[in-house]
Formats: sequence, C-alpha cells, structure tokens
Amino acid sequence: MSLVQMKSLLQKAEAGNYGVGAFSVANMEMVMGAIRAAEESNSPLIIQIAQGRLPFSPLHIIGPMMVAAAEKAKVPVCVHFDHGGDIDIIKQALEIGFTSVMMDASHLPIDQNIEIVGKVKDLADRYSASVEAEVGQLGVDEEGNKTKGTFYSDPLEVKKLYDCTKVDAIALSIGNAHGLYKMEPKLNFDLLAQAKAMVDIPLVLHGGSGISPEDFRKCISLGIRKVNIATANFLSIEQAARNYSKQDKRDYFMLSSEMEKGMYQNVLEHIQIFQSEGKA
Repeated sequence: MSLVQMKSLLQKAEAGNYGVGAFSVANMEMVMGAIRAAEESNSPLIIQIAQGRLPFSPLHIIGPMMVAAAEKAKVPVCVHFDHGGDIDIIKQALEIGFTSVMMDASHLPIDQNIEIVGKVKDLADRYSASVEAEVGQLGVDEEGNKTKGTFYSDPLEVKKLYDCTKVDAIALSIGNAHGLYKMEPKLNFDLLAQAKAMVDIPLVLHGGSGISPEDFRKCISLGIRKVNIATANFLSIEQAARNYSKQDKRDYFMLSSEMEKGMYQNVLEHIQIFQSEGKA
C-alpha cells in the first residue's frame, strides 16, 4: 500500500485488464479528493503534475505534499511527474520522492527522442523510479497550444523507442488531444492494436477528458493501462467553487471542502469507468 512505483500498478492492471486513472492535481484539495475517492473505492491511483503547471503550483511546495499524502494513503498511490521537458527539473522531482517521471520528447525526431529518454531512464533507475515516454504528438499540448509534427504514433517508432530504452510505459497519439474536445474524438483503435502487438509494456492515453466511457473501455481492452485526466479535474473543482459562491453565507473552509468534494466526485466517476474498483 501507500507510495509505489507506477510500474507495479500498471503491471497489475495489465494482468487484470483494467485501467489506472492518472489524475492531475494543482493544490491540496485536489490531492485530498483524489485519494479519498481511491480509498473509498479500494482502487489504485496515480496523482500527477505536469511541468507546465509549475508556475502555478511550484514543485518544491506541491511535490512534498503529494508524496506525503501518498505515503499515508490506504491504497497504493504513484506520484508521477508528467510531461517533463527539463532533465534538471525531473531530477528535482525524483529527489522529492516522485516514483515515476515522464520525459516528453515527442516533438523531436525519433532518434533524438530515444537519446533524451535514455538519459532520463538512466537517471530514474538510480532512484528506482518508473519512466514514461511518448511517441507522436497530440494535436493540443498540455498548455492548450496547437502542436506541430506527427499527430499519430507510428507503431514501428513505438517499438524502436521501447527496444532502445526499455521504458516502463509509452503514451500514444491515436486521435486524442489535451483539453476539451470541440467535437467527439475519433480514436484510431487499429493503430492502438498494432502498437500493442509490437511492445509488451503498458500503454498510456493522454487527453482523457471528454472521451466516452465506451471508448475508454475499448482502449483499455486493447492495452491502455494509464489514463490521464486533467481538464475534467480542473473543471470539476471550478464548478464546485462557483456553486458554493452562490450561497448567502460563505467561509474559506467550506469552500475548500466543496472543492475537495468536486475532485472526489470526478475521480470516483472515472475510477468506475476504468474498472479499477476493488483492485488496490
């Protein structure tokens, strides 16, 4: 229980054919809500923060809080550093106690991607931490900017990256995108199946906010084990705060409680979709 590597959570999910939610957090209320949902549903959990969020949630503040919360949790929790772009900052996360890191060099040619990810893998191994990488770019990045480059993963490049680096998980681009979808996403399930046939490791789906439960479960049936949820978390706590602010009598602590509840409800809903209830 408590703080664990991502690798162990995803290997168990692979054996049980379910998905593990990786929920982005930005403050104490989000951390508390996510862990409460996981504990009540007896589900494994990944809490994460992306490098692009650090100007709003500094790593030296949010990181130790995430690790401390995971250590006290009644279910296994991985603390993951998402979309890392700077090896020095990734090292800071590892020193704080993060048990998983992602190096996102997907915007680079595959050989450069492999070179940089290999350096992070060597670094993370010294901390006994798991490593995630990405092949192919999503149409919108973590900060909401349109990306340039290959928007779909090449299964051959997925295999090449794994063979050269032996990372613990690889994120794919199959028609998914960060942020809110302007229309229903059309996921390329054939591409996902091809990639899974080439690598014997868990795969990762980014841009999960807005994908239908049916598509989530189909992705999971084809090898997705880590499912990232960010935008839906932020929208949920924002709406909870807006609803509370309409009351005649308000105080900070009840506002905090309502935001925690908003996160809890969103995480619990996704845990049920990913079918990780009772799998802790």
